[in-house]
Amino acid sequence: MPTYQFEAMDPQGQEIKDVIDAPTQDEAQTTIRSMGYFVTKISVQKAAKGSEKSSGKGRKTFALGGAGGKKMVTFTRQLSILQDAGLPILRSLKILEEQAPPGALKNGLIDVCDEIEGGASLSEAMAKSPKVFDRLYVNMIKAGEAGGSLENILRRLAEFKERTQKLKNKVICAMMYPIMVVLFTIGILTFIMLKIIPEFQKMFEEFGIELPAMTQLLMDISDRVCKLWFLFPLIPIAMVLFISLVCKFRAGRMGWHLYLLKLPVIGKLVEKANLARTTRTLGALVASGVPIIEGLTITRETSGNAMFEKVYARVTDSIREGDTIASPMKTHSVPTFHPVALFFFCLTMCLPPLAVLFIQPEMWFNVAYASSVLCLMGGAWYYLKYKNPVVEELVINMVAVGEETGELDVMLYKVADYYEEEVETLTDGMMKMIEPLMIIFLGLIVLFIVASLFMPLIAIISGLTSNK
Repeated sequence: MPTYQFEAMDPQGQEIKDVIDAPTQDEAQTTIRSMGYFVTKISVQKAAKGSEKSSGKGRKTFALGGAGGKKMVTFTRQLSILQDAGLPILRSLKILEEQAPPGALKNGLIDVCDEIEGGASLSEAMAKSPKVFDRLYVNMIKAGEAGGSLENILRRLAEFKERTQKLKNKVICAMMYPIMVVLFTIGILTFIMLKIIPEFQKMFEEFGIELPAMTQLLMDISDRVCKLWFLFPLIPIAMVLFISLVCKFRAGRMGWHLYLLKLPVIGKLVEKANLARTTRTLGALVASGVPIIEGLTITRETSGNAMFEKVYARVTDSIREGDTIASPMKTHSVPTFHPVALFFFCLTMCLPPLAVLFIQPEMWFNVAYASSVLCLMGGAWYYLKYKNPVVEELVINMVAVGEETGELDVMLYKVADYYEEEVETLTDGMMKMIEPLMIIFLGLIVLFIVASLFMPLIAIISGLTSNK
């Protein structure tokens, strides 16, 4: 599709210079007049010789992965504003492409512009860049094009992206604080065990005093850390690789996600965050005019949790058979017993006693006994909790009311708003609880180290004083 450069006068008599894309010059003039401008000059825009700008391939850069949540939020909001201002869609995309930094988003916009110039619609062009524009994004744009309300759809999509990103950032920030504190603490303790404690051990050996049990335990820990320090980075890496390998299988992925959903405190956070995200996604799709079957399929694919994927898949199958949404959602939201989830609960409870073998290998019998008891406790917890539904009655009742009144999208938005507030409240409560617990934990560690070192030092000082 050619690009025409034109000069025109607006109703106030001011001169306007811009470009517009149209199949022919006559259609370009008609479009300009419909914008309220009087055309004074129009001509085909010529590309510079030897330039690759027309195809865009020369401006693309190497990029890994997708565009990222924050960039997509900013892009969607800017595109919505440009469309509200009345700019042609191709012109809007070219403006945003020129402003975008090198990366996946810029490459995707270059491809989209090339596809539109070749005669494709916006949704068709975006569908050919799946790493940047996911299926949800493309289908909402497609619904906007079909209904002639692309501006409203973009505005709704921008709000959806902003709310989703805000919720994601809230959860990430809540998790980052304890993770950073734990990593920093491990780093400091490792340094103390490797550099400081061995010097005290040499001094105590020179004086030949009998060490208290607490001090001997500290020396044993330091000795094991000095010998096996390389395990500290390897253990978390091995755990991540093991979980990733388990999640490669359908049963393993379901078991891991059920384990996360049934964890104390964290499980509720995961559940509410998934409910907020999926209900807002489905609400946005329904409000945009996407067919309910397609909307449920997209919601299932973007849920990110195997249990919620199963629920929405069952609901989709029931709707194909003529059922409603609420009834199958209630039926299939109750998980079944899963051996992989049980395994993860037992493994989690066994980790603390197994850590004792790191310090005292000769205590293997006591460790085995403690591991068995804790493993039974973890299994009992899972057995008592595994039948709890992942979709609460509130969601099912609101969906049922929405279906009866014909305002399903409104009800889904209300559910999403409620659970987003619940996630914020829960994360704030976790932060308030974690901070004092971290302080107490660090204080106990410092107390243990100081007491373990000072007890023999006091004995040495007392012995030297008595000798004098």
